[in-house]
Amino acid sequence: MVAELMFVAVKAWYENEMICIQLSDKKEIRFPVNLNSKLKTATDEQRSNIEIICNGTGLHWPDLDEDLSVTGIIEGRYGY
Repeated sequence: MVAELMFVAVKAWYENEMICIQLSDKKEIRFPVNLNSKLKTATDEQRSNIEIICNGTGLHWPDLDEDLSVTGIIEGRYGY
């Protein structure tokens, strides 16, 4: 079952080994970078270069060629 996306990402940043996302309803979600193989081995600069894509439904790290969906993150899917 896929969660219906009721909120979108409005801000995303890297802080203290965590990817942090502020949603349009003002909630924040976070996950540790070590749960994603590309983020785990990346530099702090690469981790910090986050783009919000697809009208707030996804995150993109251009330096790492990595994309994650907000729905996936909420469901606990952080990539490989």
